[in-house]
Amino acid sequence: MPSLLLSLARGAATSPFKRPGRPDAALPPDRATAPAARPAAGPLAAYRRICGFTEPDALPVTYPHVLAFPLAMRLMTRHRFPLPVTGLVHTWIEITAHRPLHPTDALELTVYATELTPHRRGTEVTVVTEARLSGELVWESRSGYLSRHAPRTGTAPATPGPALPATPGPALPAVAEWQLPADLGRRYGAASGDRNPIHLYPVTARLFGFPRAIAHGMWTVAHCLAQTPRPHLIHTLRADFRAPVLLPGTVTYASDGTGFQLRDGTGDAARVHLTGTAAAVSEETG
Repeated sequence: MPSLLLSLARGAATSPFKRPGRPDAALPPDRATAPAARPAAGPLAAYRRICGFTEPDALPVTYPHVLAFPLAMRLMTRHRFPLPVTGLVHTWIEITAHRPLHPTDALELTVYATELTPHRRGTEVTVVTEARLSGELVWESRSGYLSRHAPRTGTAPATPGPALPATPGPALPAVAEWQLPADLGRRYGAASGDRNPIHLYPVTARLFGFPRAIAHGMWTVAHCLAQTPRPHLIHTLRADFRAPVLLPGTVTYASDGTGFQLRDGTGDAARVHLTGTAAAVSEETG
């Protein structure tokens, strides 16, 4: 695996020289890959603890994203990548697990970027991650990452991600209230390797326009999935990050068994931070 520390340093050094939104910007055809390897036990255990997963014989469906994060960082901090990696915001993710995964699986990982799309708040890139087991595709995802900047003259803003509804939809039944501590971003960053400064401290978050540090979108998704009865059987997932969750903060987890939300406030005044859907296979077919 590439060094995360090296990628973060390279990203911090190159980001000031990149100008997102250029009309001639193009994605390089690069692919970042890693040979087959089993997840390290210590980081996986730390990830389970911070996200709330309790199944020791199953790999959380969100964990290949974490395993591939160093590859994504290496890809997005290369000189030819058109967007500055510092301050990138994860906006949506789609996951398909073609079979349940286990901690003993030696996964081969590939990451590449496929689309560069105008967004009402800047430019969004779509990043694809694939995990293979002995050459067979067993897990894949597509993610949107937003580089925020003023729109360029002559560009037409686009809706982020595929099929994102204009509104979050009806409020789902409230299940639990979560008190999120100020250091959640630092703790999840230590477990996942994602130490984007917008998640760490108020002072580093303010550099990118946030009043305080914000929770990682992938932590909010993982913690929601960990509440389901059999998260290891989740086959497909779609999640949209609609508004940042400021830290510290209080949010309501809501679910109807298939869809899930994170929100704060009540009634029409409620602010929706996350919406998503997840579908599982049966024990017999899984």
